[in-house]
Amino acid sequence: MQALSFAVHIPLVCFGIAFPAMVMFVEWLYLRTGDELYRTIARRWTRVMVALFAVGVITGTILSFEMGLLWPNFTATFGSVFGLGFAIEGFSFFMEAIFIGIYVYGWDRLSRRAHFLSGIPIVLSGFTGSLTVISVNAWMNHPGGFRLVAGKAVDVKPWKALFGNTYLWHELVHMYIAGYIVTGFLVAGAYAVARLRGRWGRYERTALAIPLTIAALASPVQVLVGDWAARDVAHHEPVKLAAFEGLGKTTRGAPIHVLGWYSDGDVKYGLRIPKLLSFLAFHNPNATVKGLDAVPARDRPPVNGVRIAFQTMVGIGTLLALLGVFYVFIRWRRGRVPDSPWFYRAVALAGPLSLVALVAGWVTTELGRQPWVVYGTMRTAQAVTGAGGIPVGYATLALVYAGVIAAVFWILRRLAAAPLPAVAEEV
Repeated sequence: MQALSFAVHIPLVCFGIAFPAMVMFVEWLYLRTGDELYRTIARRWTRVMVALFAVGVITGTILSFEMGLLWPNFTATFGSVFGLGFAIEGFSFFMEAIFIGIYVYGWDRLSRRAHFLSGIPIVLSGFTGSLTVISVNAWMNHPGGFRLVAGKAVDVKPWKALFGNTYLWHELVHMYIAGYIVTGFLVAGAYAVARLRGRWGRYERTALAIPLTIAALASPVQVLVGDWAARDVAHHEPVKLAAFEGLGKTTRGAPIHVLGWYSDGDVKYGLRIPKLLSFLAFHNPNATVKGLDAVPARDRPPVNGVRIAFQTMVGIGTLLALLGVFYVFIRWRRGRVPDSPWFYRAVALAGPLSLVALVAGWVTTELGRQPWVVYGTMRTAQAVTGAGGIPVGYATLALVYAGVIAAVFWILRRLAAAPLPAVAEEV
């Protein structure tokens, strides 16, 4: 149930992180140039931002209830450790809601400068709200800031646990760049589809170029951040890294296997690249990498599930990075977007693929931590509810989300079909 809720909510988090900043950037272009086209784009994107925020309220509220209902022992034991994070997230949510209302209704009621300034708290609260949730997840992967005595957390230091955690920073940067990649490619993909259908006026060209440029610049950077994250995982969660690569035995000069299936302590049918895992994890091709044999079998995650999610994330991320590099190169050399219909097909496909990579990334980090809900401290089996009726709740939740997704699709179609002002229809 929680996995389903995360899969629905996390794409909305990406828009909460990145989309307000994109809208404000376009409004800043309007203030700087006086070009009404930018104002048109910013106002239309504002309507999308509001619709997605409203849906995020629904999914976020469900997640909040699930934390207590599905994981009672986890919240009872460690609520004093991570509760501060969710409290700050709650304040951030209310701040975001207040200023979204001001921003939406202030387009024709505030001065240009005042309206632009009213968007800054939206960007900041989107940052602080997601920061605190990511800090809780980082703490679950690398716990600290407390002592466990007789099954109870004592000597709790919430600030140290959440924000003094070195594991936080790679998760934070990785997620924020992912937010701009997902949002950028999804928004650009909508206009790429319009281009393939023959709508290619000045509005579509401009509305595609801005998010696509942002996503194209972010996607190659994500490859470097992914390397940073993998090295942190190698240091703090070596068993998770072993599951990523299907490394059954502790190995000096460990290889990487591309694709393949883990069985009997080794990867079958994969493309073996010698010593690459040691080099990527420790920048030393002869470094020793801990394998799954470093812990008992009961402390190992489901290897093939983790490997498939990890390789899906890395594979799609690499393709998106290559697409971004190609776009930036063509834009730099020719001063315009590419002409080929295949390029726009690739951009249209990049949006859904970025969502798949996003969800696969969260499956990787959460499934790779198993069987622990708090790494090395509390098992998932100890944390989860023993209540009955879960299948009924799961079915109900799935129906609710199906209805929400259908409603969002209908709303976005209505917004897209709204007529453009004359200035935006100029060729």
